[in-house]
Amino acid sequence: MSTEDSPEWSGQPSPSRPPLALIAGPTASGKSDLAVRLALALEKRGRQGVVINADSAQVYADLTVLSARPSPDEMAGIDHRLYGAWDGAQSCSAADWAQAAKAEIAAVHKQGAVPILVGGTGLYIRTLLDGIAPVPEIDPAIRTDVRALPVAIAYQQLQAEDPERAARLDAADTTRIARALEVVRSTGKPLAYWQQQVSGGIGGSVSLHPAILLPNRQWLYERCDTRFAAMLQLGAIDEVRALLARNLPAEMPVMRAIGVPEIAEFLRGELSIDECQARGAQATRNYVKRQMTWLRHQPPADWPRIESETFNEQLIFASLLRD
Repeated sequence: MSTEDSPEWSGQPSPSRPPLALIAGPTASGKSDLAVRLALALEKRGRQGVVINADSAQVYADLTVLSARPSPDEMAGIDHRLYGAWDGAQSCSAADWAQAAKAEIAAVHKQGAVPILVGGTGLYIRTLLDGIAPVPEIDPAIRTDVRALPVAIAYQQLQAEDPERAARLDAADTTRIARALEVVRSTGKPLAYWQQQVSGGIGGSVSLHPAILLPNRQWLYERCDTRFAAMLQLGAIDEVRALLARNLPAEMPVMRAIGVPEIAEFLRGELSIDECQARGAQATRNYVKRQMTWLRHQPPADWPRIESETFNEQLIFASLLRD
């Protein structure tokens, strides 16, 4: 199954269901800090908040510095879960993460606490709330053939074999075009058919209290530049050196995390430290741009978008803090 196969977002506040706070936003937007402040505000009201990671880099134990995982001081005594929970040798798909997150959320609810989901990986969050389509395993030969096609040819063929899906995709979207084409060829049915069979989401069983953080983009870019420079001074180089020593396959997600390829090039003598810093910062900014586009347009329109550089947990989560 692929995270591309999940349908629309879901989940609405309801006093009859257990609460789930959700803080989504791009890298360096202040999500982790807001989550801790919300947990502390709940604590003052006699309730416990537990922060649950929904960031695809922070799940890996190998990426403490480069993923900007909250430090013990930043956690401020608040319980944080699913941070560093996967070894880099094991890929954590959206389905893998969602299964683990469901278990953690259920455990938090059982103890009478409030789970606070925090992250910028939209596909993780979407899979958790809406579930995932049960697309059968793709025939390896079909996958190989499809992914060898130039994107222009693949798009033309998708227009013929699944015109509805093709009309929804950008003609240069290599990943989604290949996915749609391999699904229709391998299963005999278009991706839309499988999306109608979606299951496993928890959106309908929780009272969702979402917030999407969308600060000024230039402000974010400056924070990204400063943070990546600091990472290089605070152990990111040693972190990547240790990762390279494990000789993991280059296609593993941990090896493709923001900053890892750039630092690896520096360690191989292919980049100067200044070039490494510039490219790592640029990669981070590019990722932020993609995240912001996703978060502006994919979640439901009624989810609050907080377009500010400062966040007031009392106002953003007023209904949750009143419950």
